[in-house]
Amino acid sequence: MRMTAINLATAAVIAGAFSAQASSLGRPCTTAPQSQWLSVESLKAKAEAQGYKVRKAKIAKACGEIYALDPNNARTELFVDPTSGEIVAKE
Repeated sequence: MRMTAINLATAAVIAGAFSAQASSLGRPCTTAPQSQWLSVESLKAKAEAQGYKVRKAKIAKACGEIYALDPNNARTELFVDPTSGEIVAKE
């Protein structure tokens, strides 16, 4: 019983760390002015052209954030340069 509580507490801490990290890349993906950024729709289209099934997309802190399923249907978060749609990180 005691071991189960410790395991649950450890799992909660680990899950919290991953969800906090996944919420933002923590740095901008570009320093280009917003006037040079692609639209969210264009960023989604670029991800879909690479085989991702986009569920949600936004631009936050000068970085495109795309929540999608990868070609193997695993959930992933893509961080993309909003000027080009290039993937700069994945989680």
